Amino acid sequence: MTAQGWSTGKIAMALYPFGAGAAAVNVFFASLIFSWVGGPVASTAWSIGLGCLIGLPATWYFARHIRRLMTIADKDPAQ
Repeated sequence: MTAQGWSTGKIAMALYPFGAGAAAVNVFFASLIFSWVGGPVASTAWSIGLGCLIGLPATWYFARHIRRLMTIADKDPAQ
């Protein structure tokens, strides 16, 4: 049986801006928490840059999860 609908790569490309944005916000908030023990607070540029790097694999794994759920949902219940 072939998978119907979007491929994992297409899902990942559609969701990447959201994954990168969420990762950037998390990097910034993590740097704020780290500043409580004397660490530096990340700048906006650093937060966005690291968010883009961390967001790529996170979005890919989330897209794989969504693709797997789509495949399960498309299965014939008689099988």
